Parts: sequence; C-alpha cells; structure tokens
Amino acid sequence: MLPIIIAIVGGVLALGLVAFGIIASRNQPSVVQERLGRYTDATVKVAAPVPTVAKPRQSPLGERLNEALRNRSFFGKVQSTLNSADLKINVGEYSVLLLMGCLGGVVIGVLLSVISDCTSRGGAILSCLINRGPADIAYALAGGGIGLYAPMFYVNHRKSQRIKAFDGQLGDTLNLLVNALRSGYSVLQAMEAVARELPPPMSVEFRRVVQEIQLGLPMETALDHLLDRISSEDLDLVITAINIQREVGGNLAEILDVISHTIRERIRIKGEIAVLTSQGIATGWAITLMPVALMGILSLVNRPYIGEFFIAKNQPCGWGLLIISLIMILLGGAIIRKIVSIEV
Repeated sequence: MLPIIIAIVGGVLALGLVAFGIIASRNQPSVVQERLGRYTDATVKVAAPVPTVAKPRQSPLGERLNEALRNRSFFGKVQSTLNSADLKINVGEYSVLLLMGCLGGVVIGVLLSVISDCTSRGGAILSCLINRGPADIAYALAGGGIGLYAPMFYVNHRKSQRIKAFDGQLGDTLNLLVNALRSGYSVLQAMEAVARELPPPMSVEFRRVVQEIQLGLPMETALDHLLDRISSEDLDLVITAINIQREVGGNLAEILDVISHTIRERIRIKGEIAVLTSQGIATGWAITLMPVALMGILSLVNRPYIGEFFIAKNQPCGWGLLIISLIMILLGGAIIRKIVSIEV
C-alpha cells in the first residue's frame, strides 16, 4: 500500500513542479534585462519612459523540445493554430502541456478508480489497493484521453472564438478602410488607422501586418500571413480584392464598400441560422454526452454493476460492447453536427 501511495503522490508533485517551472521561467526577466534595468533606472530620468512589454523568457525544456520538433511536418500547422489562438507559447511548450495533461489525467483516473472501488467495498482500503482489476485500465485510458484532449479543446475553442470576433468586426473595419481611402489615405495608412482605432483582435492583427510591411515584406506576403492566422472566407475575399486592385488598378474604396455590404448580409443570415439550429446543436451534445456521463455516475455509485464488463469471463464481450457503443456515439454526434451545420 505504501509504495502505491508514494508513487501516486510523487507523480502528482512532479507534474506540479514541471508546470510551475514552465510558468515561472516565462515570467522571470532575462539577465540582460535585469542588468540594463539597473543603469536605465539610475541614469535615465529626463525623458518620459515609453511603456514596453518585455518578451517572456522561454523555458529551457520547452525551447529544447521546440528545436527538436522544428523539422517535423506538423510543426508549422500546430504553430499556426497557436498563433491563431493568440497564445504566446511555442510548439515545444504546447507539447509539454499535452504530455502533462495526459499523465495528470491517467493519475486522476486511477485515483477515481481506487476511490470508487474502496467505496463499493465498504472502506476496505488495503484490499482495494492490492487487488486491482482491469477496470483501472479503462479509468486510466479515459483520464489520459480527457487530459490530452483538454488543452487541444481550449486552443481550438479560443481560436474559433477569436475568428468569430474577427469576422464580427470585419464590417466596421471595411467601413473605416473605405472612409480612409476616400479621404486620400494610402492602403498602408488606412491599415494603420484600423490598428489604431479598432479593438482587438482586429487591431492586433492589422498592427502585425503594418509591422511586417515596415520591416520590408511585400504587402501581398503580409496579407497572406494574416490569412494564415485568421482562416476566414470573408477576409480571403477582402485580401483578394486588395491584391487584384494593386495589380490592375481600380477604385478600391467602391470595391470594399460592396464587399462590406455582402459581409454584413452574410453575418445577419448566419445569426438567423444559429438561432434556428441552436436546439439541434444542444440536442446533439446531450445525446452524445449522456451515455458517457451515465456510465461514469453508475461506476461511482454501483461499481459491481459496471464491473461486469471487466470480469475475466466477460472481458471479450464487455470490451467489444464498449468499443461498439463508443463508435456509435461518435458517429451519431458527427451526423447530428453535419445536419445542423449549414454553409452560407
């Protein structure tokens, strides 16, 4: 019993220390910044200080893993997803978080299995710690899967919310661009006005575009980078119009005015569709998650009832039924999402 408890507590503490080390190392200023700060604080008192945001220090573990993964095929796609979500971490640190989430989920799953087994046996702690069964594997796999998927879900959710907010601001952005161009501004000056006047995420993304152009990149390349970060059909239409106007000429203000009207109508129609399909989406989530939640509750309340799936003589049939049920649940959820997903 004692080695098992020590191993579980040690694993949890190790995961906590790794997470604390990554977060603490990113919040600490670098040695060069500390040394320069002594002289600037002591000597430069005349000029008003310019508020700047110090770049967070990279964690050694995440940076080494990032260098090792740089040549992999999935590196660019994962980094693009992190940039779209506006997360200031690299692929190496993201991989460490995924590993920590998976290990933490496995530990939590095993702990839940032990607690449920001890509860069903009436508090026989020693016997339930020694006599472990195949159900622990199911709990460990479920916990590891949830811990691995949780960071992915957060990143994808933040990315989708940011793109949705960007699309919602695109109509006002086009109006500002049209008014700036009709006032005599150039395209770059109009983009600077957008970066200065509008709230995030629009201002943040257009400020990056302006900075890339000022550093020497062509405007087409900077706009392509913007489209890589924000995968939006409306933005693709705007960038295509700007690139065509730069090549063949024409009145860009009128073109963007027409595009602005089209985008506003699409946003209105999307809102109406979202209202009409909200009940179907909620039903799909309820039908998908209800069997999983019901099995989890029964495993905690009545462990022997669920344990019939994992008894030695019932294992082939039990595991087969669980796998078939999981596949059918996933297929049903995917079909419902396909039905309520309407392209505009």
